[in-house]
Amino acid sequence: MAASELYTKFARVWIPDPEEVWKSAELLKDYKPGDKALLLHLEEGKDLEYHLDPKTKELPHLRNPDILVGENDLTALSYLHEPAVLHNLRVRFIDSKLIYTYCGIVLVAINPYEQLPIYGEDIINAYSGQNMGDMDPHIFAVAEEAYKQMARDERNQSIIVSGESGAGKTVSAKYAMRYFATVSGSASEANVEEKVLASNPIMESIGNAKTTRNDNSSRFGKYIEIGFDKRYRIIGANMRTYLLEKSRVVFQAEEERNYHIFYQLCASANIPEFKMLRLGNANNFHYTNQGGSPVIEGVDDAKEMAHTRQACTLLGISESYQMGIFRILAGILHLGNVGFASRDSDSCTIPPKHEPLSIFCDLMGVDYEEMCHWLCHRKLATATETYIKPISKLQATNARDALAKHIYAKLFNWIVDHVNQALHSAVKQHSFIGVLDIYGFETFEINSFEQFCINYANEKLQQQFNMHVFKLEQEEYMKEQIPWTLIDFYDNQPCINLIESKLGILDLLDEECKMPKGSDDTWAQKLYNTHLSKCALFEKPRLSNKAFIIQHFADKVEYQCEGFLEKNKDTVFEEQIKVLKSSKFKMLPELFQDDEKAISPTSATSSGRIPLTRTPAKPTKGRPGQMAKEHKKTVGHQFRNSLHLLMETLNATTPHYVRCIKPNDFKFPFTFDEKRAVQQLRACGVLETIRISAAGFPSRWTYQEFFSRYRVLMKQKDVLSDRKQTCKNVLEKLILDKDKYQFGKTKIFFRAGQVAYLEKLRADKLRAACIRIQKTIRGWLLRKKYLRMRRAAITVQRYVRGYQARCYAKFLRRTRAATIVQKYWRMYVVRRRYKITRAATIVLQSYLRGYLARNRYHKILREHKAVIIQKWVRGWLARTRYKRSMHAIIYLQCCFRRMMAKRELKKLKIEARSVERYKKLHIGMENKIMQLQRKVDEQNKDYKCLMEKLTNLEGIYNSETEKLRSDLERLQLSEEEAKVATGRVLSLQEEIAKLRKDLEQTQSEKKSIEERADKYKQETEQLVSSLKEENTLLKQEKETLNHLIVEQAKEMTETMEKKLVEETKQLELDLNDERLRYQNLLNEFSRLEERYDDLKEEMTLMVNVPKPGHKRTDSTHSSNESEYTFSSEIAETEDIPLRTEEPSEKKVPLDMSLFLKLQKRVTELEQEKQVMQDELDRKEEQMLRSKAKEEERPQVRGAELEYESLKRQELESENKKLKNELNELRKALSEKSAPEVTAPGAPAYRVLMEQLASVSEELDVRKEEVLILRSQLVSQKEAIQPKNTMTDSTILLEDVQKMKDKGEIAQAYIGLKETNRLLESQLQSQKRSHENEAEALRGEIQSLKEENNRQQQLLAQNLQLPPEARIEASLQHEITRLTNENLYFEELYADDPKKYQSYRISLYKRMIDLMEQLEKQDKTVRKLKKQLKVFAKKIGELEVGQMENISPGQIIDEPIRPVNIPRKEKDFQGMLEYKKEDEQKLVKNLILELKPRGVAVNLIPGLPAYILFMCVRHADYLNDDQKVRSLLTSTINSIKKVLKKRGDDFETVSFWLSNTCRFLHCLKQYSGEEGFMKHNTSRQNEHCLTNFDLAEYRQVLSDLAIQIYQQLVRVLENILQPMIVSGMLEHETIQGVSGVKPTGLRKRTSSIADEGTYTLDSILRQLNSFHSVMCQHGMDPELIKQVVKQMFYIVGAITLNNLLLRKDMCSWSKGMQIRYNVSQLEEWLRDKNLMNSGAKETLEPLIQAAQLLQVKKKTDDDAEAICSMCNALTTAQIVKVLNLYTPVNEFEERVSVSFIRTIQMRLRDRKDSPQLLMDAKHIFPVTFPFNPSSLALETIQIPASLGLGFIARV
Repeated sequence: MAASELYTKFARVWIPDPEEVWKSAELLKDYKPGDKALLLHLEEGKDLEYHLDPKTKELPHLRNPDILVGENDLTALSYLHEPAVLHNLRVRFIDSKLIYTYCGIVLVAINPYEQLPIYGEDIINAYSGQNMGDMDPHIFAVAEEAYKQMARDERNQSIIVSGESGAGKTVSAKYAMRYFATVSGSASEANVEEKVLASNPIMESIGNAKTTRNDNSSRFGKYIEIGFDKRYRIIGANMRTYLLEKSRVVFQAEEERNYHIFYQLCASANIPEFKMLRLGNANNFHYTNQGGSPVIEGVDDAKEMAHTRQACTLLGISESYQMGIFRILAGILHLGNVGFASRDSDSCTIPPKHEPLSIFCDLMGVDYEEMCHWLCHRKLATATETYIKPISKLQATNARDALAKHIYAKLFNWIVDHVNQALHSAVKQHSFIGVLDIYGFETFEINSFEQFCINYANEKLQQQFNMHVFKLEQEEYMKEQIPWTLIDFYDNQPCINLIESKLGILDLLDEECKMPKGSDDTWAQKLYNTHLSKCALFEKPRLSNKAFIIQHFADKVEYQCEGFLEKNKDTVFEEQIKVLKSSKFKMLPELFQDDEKAISPTSATSSGRIPLTRTPAKPTKGRPGQMAKEHKKTVGHQFRNSLHLLMETLNATTPHYVRCIKPNDFKFPFTFDEKRAVQQLRACGVLETIRISAAGFPSRWTYQEFFSRYRVLMKQKDVLSDRKQTCKNVLEKLILDKDKYQFGKTKIFFRAGQVAYLEKLRADKLRAACIRIQKTIRGWLLRKKYLRMRRAAITVQRYVRGYQARCYAKFLRRTRAATIVQKYWRMYVVRRRYKITRAATIVLQSYLRGYLARNRYHKILREHKAVIIQKWVRGWLARTRYKRSMHAIIYLQCCFRRMMAKRELKKLKIEARSVERYKKLHIGMENKIMQLQRKVDEQNKDYKCLMEKLTNLEGIYNSETEKLRSDLERLQLSEEEAKVATGRVLSLQEEIAKLRKDLEQTQSEKKSIEERADKYKQETEQLVSSLKEENTLLKQEKETLNHLIVEQAKEMTETMEKKLVEETKQLELDLNDERLRYQNLLNEFSRLEERYDDLKEEMTLMVNVPKPGHKRTDSTHSSNESEYTFSSEIAETEDIPLRTEEPSEKKVPLDMSLFLKLQKRVTELEQEKQVMQDELDRKEEQMLRSKAKEEERPQVRGAELEYESLKRQELESENKKLKNELNELRKALSEKSAPEVTAPGAPAYRVLMEQLASVSEELDVRKEEVLILRSQLVSQKEAIQPKNTMTDSTILLEDVQKMKDKGEIAQAYIGLKETNRLLESQLQSQKRSHENEAEALRGEIQSLKEENNRQQQLLAQNLQLPPEARIEASLQHEITRLTNENLYFEELYADDPKKYQSYRISLYKRMIDLMEQLEKQDKTVRKLKKQLKVFAKKIGELEVGQMENISPGQIIDEPIRPVNIPRKEKDFQGMLEYKKEDEQKLVKNLILELKPRGVAVNLIPGLPAYILFMCVRHADYLNDDQKVRSLLTSTINSIKKVLKKRGDDFETVSFWLSNTCRFLHCLKQYSGEEGFMKHNTSRQNEHCLTNFDLAEYRQVLSDLAIQIYQQLVRVLENILQPMIVSGMLEHETIQGVSGVKPTGLRKRTSSIADEGTYTLDSILRQLNSFHSVMCQHGMDPELIKQVVKQMFYIVGAITLNNLLLRKDMCSWSKGMQIRYNVSQLEEWLRDKNLMNSGAKETLEPLIQAAQLLQVKKKTDDDAEAICSMCNALTTAQIVKVLNLYTPVNEFEERVSVSFIRTIQMRLRDRKDSPQLLMDAKHIFPVTFPFNPSSLALETIQIPASLGLGFIARV
């Protein structure tokens, strides 16, 4: 198919854009050949006419389908070109927040400038062991691929990390090394992986600095070789460095810093040990203040300094060397502050006593005057003479800076060498993985010698990369047997030849450096003359004669020639170096030791960077002339050699490429600058990889994947049984041009664009099918809708018409009825109106006539009243006129009298005035008084006269008044009579009015009363109604309140229950956490124990020739109660480590830290032993006192005291042994010293490790013995009788004296009282039981006596019979006895047939047992006869000699001896007897050599546990504590041995887990504790242990069961893990649901089930196998549930973790597959009746993740539903699934970024773990619920196949 045919309408293309680099557009019409322009529609809505290039007529790049956007591998894109790569990276980086992408063999890593949670140990574990294409791109995937190829191909590997400054190279290299350190571990206990990681902080501090592009930019390149042994564990590392930027030491650009170490030193200047360095703020030093940015935001230099020092210590750099490093660095800072003063133009001087120089000389230990002299002068040597020449100020400053750079470079080399020494391993390196962290291609405004070297190195690396990619492509083609045609790719060999060939740029530069008057200008002219016309890659700038341009593989770069010669020469004055070499500071001359030898490629440039390589371990020998010659090698020559060495190393390894991309220059998180990204993609070779892939057949499909994807394009007749032939036939029809594809052996290869064309055909076919389906469905739906509407319309019409007819009939009836009603109503209305009118007329008439009569009456009444009023008014008027006249007359009299009085007063005033004047002027006071007195007397006389006149007048007036009064009274009487008459009239009128008023008032009151009554009645009714309503409301309220009370009670009950449930759950969680911690500790303990055993075995293997020396006995020799040690002889011999002593001259002091730790632990051990011994002595004294007072104590106590004293003696002997060992160790430490002593293989080191192991072992044993002795002491205390406890006052007084607290005394007293009561009750109960037993025993003794007599009679009769008849006679007697008993019991149970029937059954069983015993006896007899025949000859010889000494009487009596007397077979007691010496045989046959499969199939479950317990019962019956302990300890250790030997076998682990649990249950069931005896039968209760309490061993067995359970989980996890991902995720359980997307070079595991791949059925079969094995072994059902729960958790966790790390699995169809698979697992649980095991709940996160893939993801309602649904997933997991969601078909839609942000906003308040992955290694805490056995111990038979014939049933 022609490419132009794809340019149809709606096809999307990429067009160039100056801002966005590439812009997407859509064709508005089809393209036809010959068109000069394309009509496009841009995404922003504009239309554009895109003109094609008239020369090339090249069409714009086509855009990939949406389903291919965001692919993990860029080579999976159908169209491979620059815009597709850029867009894919942008979508992954911005939308999906994915920073890693594959591009063929290259991992593209974009710096997010943000911390991401994708580097944890859980992610490392998830990538460990996975194929590179099976997981999403990650640096861990590249590291895992390198590690896997190293182990598989046994070939060294390299990881090449390159990129710009700030792109994240150092971080990527650091994570790769962390992966190796975590996955591989170290081969020794020296923690090499920690040292490898610790080298990073040191190298970052001395080699990293802040630049404008990066706060932690690596200013050097490094190649770290991580060494591995044959088991592929890290054993060491080695580092090579390149291109250190020395110029940064003396100069920093704006906003940049010097190396971090200088600022860390300045920030730590206040530390006491740094006071001598005389440092201060970084701004005070010239070498650290030029950039003006001494502080990095968010970085604490003081803390970083602490990290650096810690890393130095970890790498073995001592404190003295560290201080030496810091002295040199501080000296460099002070040297930068040295100033020069110009003396003249050609000379300069340093001020006297210059402080910076003085500090520099003090720190360096050199002479001040000498250094001052040579800083201002230089020595010139000629053939005959030597001159000392002063130098100018500028030259002196440059020489000072060159010296500082040289010192720093030497110090850098020295630190690298010491780091390599610390990482060096004595073990031979088997293979290595190298990590190269080096600059990418660089181009700046001004490019100098440094950029030239960097770009030269990148040209070499790019050539190696191109060749490797080309080689891989060729191998793939040859593997698939496809015709190989040479693919043209860019070969940069011409550019490399231009630089490094003969007469190349480097050669011309070296030649110019040798010229006496060589300069940069002359060198530039030579370059122009040599290469300008010959090489097309070399150009000259138009406007410059001091620069040149080289066309590199990435871009053209213009280099400025200025400074090239000086940097290439690396000039440092030799005299200054000699001064430093003569330093008193020992470390400084070490730095310059190699100056006298041949210079390695680690030399330095004067102002550029240092190309560094590894310094050889041994100095090379050569002639002095040769050294001088080599000393003159230039920096360019050295760099070329080191680069060739690097390329040889890389070519000898398998490379892996990581290209780091810097997304923007502003360090903004998740911000993508297309221009910068394209520049770096072009520079790092990613686009070249794409171009090489696109030149051939980039798209590759397997036949099965192609068939599965494009089955829709095939017809049924095209499908053949042969998938390969089917694909060939289809492709020949679909793609006519056969050059567009090739058929390989297993794959189909397509050229670029063909997969997109097939996808278009597939999408068109699916779209057409969808349209046809939609058309058919829509027609069917519409027809169905039409028929339904037609039926509905007919039905509606029928009902409407019937309704209308009924309505019309109803209308007619209503019309007739209305007419009749109207007739009668109108008649009624007229009649009523007439009656009303007539009644109204009568009323009006009556009121009118009454009104007229009342008017006439009122008129007469008014006239009568008017006459009366007139009469009274006229009288009143007359009286008023009279009163007015009298008032006026009196007023006139008063006025006149007043006037006369005023005149008299006036006169008197005048007279008074004259008298006073007179008196003032002429007369004295006395005369005046006399006059006045006289005048007063005269006035008194006048007054008397007037009074007499007044009295006379009064008499006259009174007489006249009496006359007038009488007349007045007469008139008043007449007036009163008139008034009375009028008053009567008025009173009558008033009474009438009153009566009327009263009448009206009465009427109104009546009305008001009626109204009030009505109102009251209404109010009463309202009140009643309201009361009724209130009553009903109250009832309702009562009901509601009752309901509320009930609801509240329910709610309270529910809340209480919920709280109770929550608290219970919390307690369960806490309990589970505690169990988990405890079980993790057990797991760690077992791991350490295994490690200890491995180390012991290694030590045993290492010590080949044992020498006489001290051998420690095993700790079990002193304590048989140790839980984790052997007590048997075999165990002792196996666990005793072989110890050797080296000769005394080899004993040297060890590491003091280890010695101090050992001494501390020994001291703790002695203290603990002393405390235990003191307590033991105290208890022994108490026991001796109590023994003296009570002599009736059982003899057992004395035996126990003797045992404890023996124990104490053993402890003392062990203590002496420890002291002897410590003295030996001290002796070994004090004799000699050598640096090799701390080496792991050194003799003293082995002695120390052995002593340390023995001391730790002894410490554990002592702890266990302390616990055991304490338990024994407690049991001794409880055994003391109450009366003795009460009477033993001395012991009590001693204890009371020790109890200083009153509360303790009270508690002790209460405890004693309770103990006394308990002991008394126990004593009484024991007394009663003893009396009952005594009675029963007396009865039994009597019956036994009778039976004995009878048996003696029978015996006497049998002895007279021949031997053959004795057995028959005894059987006959037994049958007779049973018959008699039968008759007796038949009579006894005649009334109760059930009892008789049960008795008969027991009798039959007994008879069967007798028959079995008879058969056994017959077998025994036959065996004995055979044995007698064998020994007949020997016995015959002895008989001849014996018969001579035997008397005849003895011979006669011989036949009567009871030799073969058959005895009555007694009932078995459920015990097994064995001899002490057979214990090891018992353990060997029953545990060590037992085959679980045979036992599980043929015998009862748990048989070994029952046998062991029955043996323990017999030892308990014998009261033999040593035998019990020995057997239990041997059993535990043997089980551990078996599990260690066959721990990978599920059947073995399951078998011993089941038997350990059964043994534990037996110890509980027969312990005699009431809680465990509830379900026992009476017979089982009789079998309980009587003498020993084995509770401690129950705990030991429980711990052992926990360890076995954890091992079982690990075994099944190892079995299930390879199946889970394939079966749960990759396999298509529902065929045809999920489509296979195109994949790239990193092929993923096929989802099609091939042979050998795992499916869901494989998982179910394996689960069935596990379940059947556990059931066959008789494992407890609850324990099986816990195992199943753990299995399902592992399945769910691993599936979910892989889903979260695989973008191709996050689709709608995959969600359906997962849900179906989960339903199958749930169905399995139902079939096995395990739904209540909690296994289904462990799959809830996986179920919710599958639902999340299937639900709608568009609106806010969808977001709310997702948040409420996914409660078992964390926020990080939900967001990750949404980011990874990938449509498989074009009909699906991607999740928008806004929707994901909405989800994040809704979930921001959720408090959950930030961890992304589930912990697949998590093990739920296990419990062992008590499960008693119903099996009777006495019925258990021991099969002969077990080989336990030495055990006898008791």
